[in-house]
Amino acid sequence: MKILMVNGSPKKGETRAALEEMGKVFSELGAQYEIVDLGSAPVNDCIACRKCTELKKCVIGGDVVNELIEKAKTADGFVFGTPVYYAHPTARVLAVLDRAFYAGKYAFAYKPAAAITSLRRAGSCASMDVMNKYFTISEMPIVSSSYWNQVFRPSENERDTEGLQTMRNLARNMVWLVSCIQAGKEKGIGLPGSERGTWTNFNR
Repeated sequence: MKILMVNGSPKKGETRAALEEMGKVFSELGAQYEIVDLGSAPVNDCIACRKCTELKKCVIGGDVVNELIEKAKTADGFVFGTPVYYAHPTARVLAVLDRAFYAGKYAFAYKPAAAITSLRRAGSCASMDVMNKYFTISEMPIVSSSYWNQVFRPSENERDTEGLQTMRNLARNMVWLVSCIQAGKEKGIGLPGSERGTWTNFNR
């Protein structure tokens, strides 16, 4: 079992500390994990060229997006983390999600995912709602925890013990759900499959 986690912050601060807290539980439960730090390098946004429909990857090179799609192919579950900026996720994590899910949706579909946020005060629920939209349109089960997936400055202020507890419970729930899916596959339960081909545009 491998869990791929993405730190959507330009820094290795509060968001990464929350992911590392989850990583401790993954290790305890025998799950492998990797944290991909988006860092401060420039990330291009989607230019709607649609070349990815032919290439099965993003035509824009030089950043982390295609690398992330490749890693997603062998991952069993995902955690995407972001600090809260003006009540929304970072622009860089949204640019990465736009391109990675549009060009490589097939690598994420049907696999469990969770969004986590780190924040000073407010905006967590709005940010998680935005992140969860990528999962739901990709038919991915969303993993929940014992509270909303948020932490308040875990690397600087460990008084948010409930937030860290929430991260640990989220990790346990992720391992449980991935294990259930794997057990189902072993019993012959495959992917559900989806209808395709109907596109209704309300433009009249």
